[in-house]
Amino acid sequence: MQEIVRQLGELFLQAVPTVLIILLFYFILRAIFFKPLLSVMAERDARTVGAERAAELAEAAAVEKAKQYQDALKQARAEVYAEQEAERKKLLDERTERIKTARLAATAEVATAKERVAGEVAAARREIEATVGQLSAEIARRILQSPPRPGGTSREAR
Repeated sequence: MQEIVRQLGELFLQAVPTVLIILLFYFILRAIFFKPLLSVMAERDARTVGAERAAELAEAAAVEKAKQYQDALKQARAEVYAEQEAERKKLLDERTERIKTARLAATAEVATAKERVAGEVAAARREIEATVGQLSAEIARRILQSPPRPGGTSREAR
């Protein structure tokens, strides 16, 4: 067993320079290579996270602006529709007023025409009544003057 312990001791003694060289390389690499590499990676992560946060904030701001735009657009459309509705109502009122005026004018014209026709009918009646006696005398005279034709009726003698 002493032999094994002695061989192990020699093995450890021979391994000490290798362990020291490895430790030296570790500290040198850590100071020269890993420390700057880790700091660059940490900075990159920080920038990435910062950029992601900035992108999220920008996206939220864009969504809010889009919502504000949509709201403003809806409000503008509502105003335009209200103006159009007011114009339409105004035009309909004007049209109704024109129709009413035209009806009144047409009713007045019809009443005037009826009065004129009634006057003409009355004048025609008076004229007919005035000439009835004269016309009946003329008809009777013509009937009496024309001799009846043989084989004909008295109505054919005109």
